[in-house]
Amino acid sequence: MCAFTLVLAAPLIAPLAAPATAQAAELSVVTFGGAFEAAVKQAYFDPFTQETGTNFRLEAYDGGLARLAAMVQAGNPTWDLVDMESNDALAACEEGLLQPLDTAEMGDLSDFIPGAVGDCAIATMVWSTIFAYDQSLLTEGPTTLADFFDIEQFPGKRGMRRNPKVAMEWALIADGVPPREVYSLLATEEGMNRAFAKLDTIKSEIIWWEAGAQPPQLLADGAVVMTQAYNGRILDAAKQEGKPFEIVWDAQVYDYEWWGIPMGARNAETAERFIAYASQPEVLARLPRYIAYAPPREKAIELVDPELLADLPTAPENFTNALQLDSNFWIDHFDTINTRFQVWLAQQ
Repeated sequence: MCAFTLVLAAPLIAPLAAPATAQAAELSVVTFGGAFEAAVKQAYFDPFTQETGTNFRLEAYDGGLARLAAMVQAGNPTWDLVDMESNDALAACEEGLLQPLDTAEMGDLSDFIPGAVGDCAIATMVWSTIFAYDQSLLTEGPTTLADFFDIEQFPGKRGMRRNPKVAMEWALIADGVPPREVYSLLATEEGMNRAFAKLDTIKSEIIWWEAGAQPPQLLADGAVVMTQAYNGRILDAAKQEGKPFEIVWDAQVYDYEWWGIPMGARNAETAERFIAYASQPEVLARLPRYIAYAPPREKAIELVDPELLADLPTAPENFTNALQLDSNFWIDHFDTINTRFQVWLAQQ
């Protein structure tokens, strides 16, 4: 398995931005779209274009490795840079779908949050799965994850991603399992049984979603009283659209988002230069101005406006009882758990 261990780079020996004539005219970039893509465009892409003359051709996808694998295996990748969730980045590195990163020009990376720099990918932000509710509908809203599973005190529909990841972790935490013990228990038959039993208590009230844009819309439409969601999507709806949404940070499950370069990418050199640029503390610190995702390195976090920091997953008051998503666990156990999850979904 490809190890995503912290990499310590050599001192900075070359400028991060070369003259425009040395750059590719265009980078083909694949992201998850939506509010995150819009924020990255303002924080990273547009400034890089201004400095180097390199333009970006953007495409949105929902993750997964099928298209990437097909491109690489055919020897004709049309993507130069891919925005990836942790499990996809780990698997892609292991399968040889991403080229190894040369960090020699990126300076000292030791202040990156542990695990945020890998052999084939580097984290660009910290995001979190939380749950949220509409304050206009619940004057006394939920405050803990246990409230999400309490349909007597808080009756109504719940939105959840149609995926066992986070659903299983939350079920165990809501059932009293300390976050530090979740994955060791979930690896057992007893743990899975316990998680599904807890999910059974709200199964009839769940509206399942698949795309990150759906939870804010479910709340706005009144289809659910509370929903699992990505923190940036909810904050964007609250601040940009004025929605009366409130985040509950208890038992947030946080993870990294990664940049990776497909093996054989046509503009790999320029893509790697962009990654080096976008990994600088002062550049990473721009992202929270546009979306509530946290920089993955300490020097960048120090540069974030305190008012913006309060909305980030890693703010001290939000980080209590947080759980880091264990991507290695899900690579090893996803197929087994998901098979049972799909059977459970189909049962009345």
